[in-house]
Amino acid sequence: MKKFTTIGLVQTKASNDIGLNIKKTVELVKQAAKRGAKIICLQELFQTPYFPKKRKERKSKYAEPIPGPTTEIMRSLAKELGVIIIAPIFEKAKNGKYYNTAAVFDERGKMLGKYHKIHIPHDPGFYEKDYFEEGDLGYKIFKTKFGNFAVLICYDQWFPEAARMAKLAGAEIIFYPTAIGDILGYVPKEGDWHNAWETVMRGHAIANSITVAAPNRVGRENKSVFWGQSFVCDAFGKVLKRASKNKEEVVVVKVDLDMNKFISDSWGFMKNRRSDTYKALGGK
Repeated sequence: MKKFTTIGLVQTKASNDIGLNIKKTVELVKQAAKRGAKIICLQELFQTPYFPKKRKERKSKYAEPIPGPTTEIMRSLAKELGVIIIAPIFEKAKNGKYYNTAAVFDERGKMLGKYHKIHIPHDPGFYEKDYFEEGDLGYKIFKTKFGNFAVLICYDQWFPEAARMAKLAGAEIIFYPTAIGDILGYVPKEGDWHNAWETVMRGHAIANSITVAAPNRVGRENKSVFWGQSFVCDAFGKVLKRASKNKEEVVVVKVDLDMNKFISDSWGFMKNRRSDTYKALGGK
């Protein structure tokens, strides 16, 4: 008997009105559930504007504890709809530190745990080290009746080590909630950054024989123009569905998780690993 699950990705344009952002997201989550989604992932920092585009904004303006107002809404919604919700927010932790966090709620409304973003960028338009500590919870697998998955956040996308850690720990799906786009007035000398963003995640899917799902925000926020184009790809990197460049919408995709094993067994990516040769890795 084949193992399928249905993924929902929510892609929205965020404003400075946190209440409105949450309201729009709730409606789109309901749409996703109505269309059959069982694991629904929201974009990075879904309920706020992408504030790290500026230097040193007041953290208390956007941060909240977990549990807190936003996660309580998502917890109740998950229970009401009978779905899993991955809700990425800006967390003020009990230790007084601030993290870029994804909280995960199961279909009964129970919080399964949370992930703190580990890799933190710091570039013009993405001044995240002004706001977020490096994640201290490690790579986590959320085991559910709809599939086992890891959550990595945005800049984590560029690191193959993180994807491999998720695979080795038993993930069938990697979710990458994201806030990425272009900066008006800046032309990258390297080439097409959107193509690189999608390509590297499809590469992680292939190299690790794993399903990958990446919700991204959409629309313009000051000088930031987010790409949208949230997507789901299978374990051989084939894009199963991709959202538009400029619309708020939901992507819902039924995925065959048995394909992970088929690709892994056929290509031998896991069984032919030479872990004895990797021991020198991890240095400076």
